[in-house]
Amino acid sequence: MIIDFHTHTFPDKIAAGAIEKLKSASHTKAFTGGTENELFSSMATCGINKSIVLPVATNPDKIPHINDISAEKNKNGKLIYFAAMHPDFANAKNEMRRIKKMGIKGIKLHPVYQNIDFDDIRTLRILEYAEENELITVTHAGLDVGFPGVERCTPEMIKNVADTLHPKRLVLAHMGGWKMWQKAAEILSGMELFIDTAFSIGKMKQDAPYYSEEELKLLNFEETEKIIDAFGQDYVLFGTDSPWSDQKESLLDILHLPISDEVKEKILYKNAVRLLGNTI
Repeated sequence: MIIDFHTHTFPDKIAAGAIEKLKSASHTKAFTGGTENELFSSMATCGINKSIVLPVATNPDKIPHINDISAEKNKNGKLIYFAAMHPDFANAKNEMRRIKKMGIKGIKLHPVYQNIDFDDIRTLRILEYAEENELITVTHAGLDVGFPGVERCTPEMIKNVADTLHPKRLVLAHMGGWKMWQKAAEILSGMELFIDTAFSIGKMKQDAPYYSEEELKLLNFEETEKIIDAFGQDYVLFGTDSPWSDQKESLLDILHLPISDEVKEKILYKNAVRLLGNTI
């Protein structure tokens, strides 16, 4: 069993345009065209059994519609769609109850895209409602390749949230804080916060020459192992950020880590099964 805890898809009608827009902003390569069928094909190629799809809402008015689609898509069982949420959504408490009732397992936040700090009172309110409804929250953490220098979810902000709410189902994407990895490991070590491995190991793949070799570097195996140790082997989830990473290459990165097979199994599926509630 292999579970990819961090993927994205777009409706067929807008996928090509969305991918081109994001490629232009990030100067990185897309490994699929961003459609559901292309994700299925990628999964089949490398033996991934389940992928979690994380919708990002930049417009709070679209939240109910996005979440209705996620609930409908979850009926086919091939992918696990999370709900979208935005800290400025006015009826968040009731929507979170509706998400739970529809059987959706969690929500996705993106402080950079949503332009709201992670420890803002509006975000804290969303996180509190998620915990009340036993929903997983996956948040983008650290910097974002498409928004250079924008800091909306730093390790310090995450610690403020963790000290206030003590969340049990919070997943920090990109190994706890993209391009803020050392600080994240130092500040958040042992706090029982989940992390995923998405878009964090090896090097970025650019669509055309833009970044220096130094800028392309992500975590090497030794650095990855140290972050796993800091957060704890029971709190690490395999993720790819497909279509922005190749699922097969990302899987091989985990398989080649100098860690035990037991720990690899935890990262590849056992921790995800525990967090999702053994319902997959």
